[in-house]
Amino acid sequence: MSPFVQLLASAVALMMAMGIGRFALTPQLPRLIAEGQLDLSAGGLVAAANYLGYFLGAVDGMFARQPAQVRLRLYGGLWLCVLLTLASWAAEGFYSHLLLRFGTGVASAWVLVMITSLSQQLANAQGRQRLGALVFAGPGAGIALTGLLALVAHLLGLGSAALWLVYGVAALVMLLAILPCLPRALEAAPVVLNNNAGAGGGIGRLGLVYALYGIGYILPATFLSQMASQQFHGEWQADLFWPAFGLAAALGVVIVSLRRPGRTSTWLVATLWLQGLGVLACLLGGGIGLGLGVLLCGGPFLACMQLVMQRSRELAPHATQRNAGLLTACFALGQLSGPLLATLSSHFSGGLQPALVLAALGMGLAGILVLTTSLSPAEPCPGLRQTG
Repeated sequence: MSPFVQLLASAVALMMAMGIGRFALTPQLPRLIAEGQLDLSAGGLVAAANYLGYFLGAVDGMFARQPAQVRLRLYGGLWLCVLLTLASWAAEGFYSHLLLRFGTGVASAWVLVMITSLSQQLANAQGRQRLGALVFAGPGAGIALTGLLALVAHLLGLGSAALWLVYGVAALVMLLAILPCLPRALEAAPVVLNNNAGAGGGIGRLGLVYALYGIGYILPATFLSQMASQQFHGEWQADLFWPAFGLAAALGVVIVSLRRPGRTSTWLVATLWLQGLGVLACLLGGGIGLGLGVLLCGGPFLACMQLVMQRSRELAPHATQRNAGLLTACFALGQLSGPLLATLSSHFSGGLQPALVLAALGMGLAGILVLTTSLSPAEPCPGLRQTG
């Protein structure tokens, strides 16, 4: 099987597991609220259950070292995403959605950690790093797909149950198409200790940056469709914002993958601060504010994920899977905090405005942390040249 086909299958795996298994709740939330199954506070708690599962799945994925363990989590996660999405067709009310979103959180984290490790190992071994970076466009394409399906469902007058079924069938078709093409797990390589004394601290600070990023982006990513639905009073135009978010995210990955090697930290700061501005733009209200939110939050969304993983490989190139799991766990903790923050904001202020302000401040702080991190040998100062 050619590396191109395996990397393409990896992108589709993330498209299914993240775009559908992980983010399908966002376009469904306005329907679930309109049908009386949830209110905004309950929706935040259901989202938090998804992120708690995502955190636990990421932590578990850190310890999958043997090929059999990797295969179990990869294929188990893919099948669980399909089956739990199909089961959501019969869900009714708060607790059933809570449990199902928790399960898809665990499953999608397994897939993300395993695919990130396997695809990047393959890309590096074949000298196809730029193609490997494009794997991260998969979730953006999946978000666009869920958004377009939600738009079609709205135009056809379908409810949330029918849309869960549509999502589940789409996920099943994608899974069956890629099963023979996924990259294979190799025997675990012996861990090589990194002599860079700052690498451990660098990974720790990168984890804090990723957690703040998780808090910041997750509010628009979770509640964008609901904010648009309120703005457009449930009309079909509200369903355009989520697929636009996904398309912007996929395009951002393509743009960042075309950059020259190096300057990872500089690009990472830019993506963090642009998203902070996008979160603040959502406070403007109206179609213009939400449109700016889609562009400024969506465009850098997956590119930021790609850059964080790239920076972790620069700091510790021999611990790809461990660091992917560690960083995904930090990211999940941040995401878990976001909906809880939204629930408190909605309860005490009647809206998301205070939560959005805090999220934007977190993005700003994350960028400052990246800027103040000492440059490691993995990323030399751009103004110096190596001689001799």
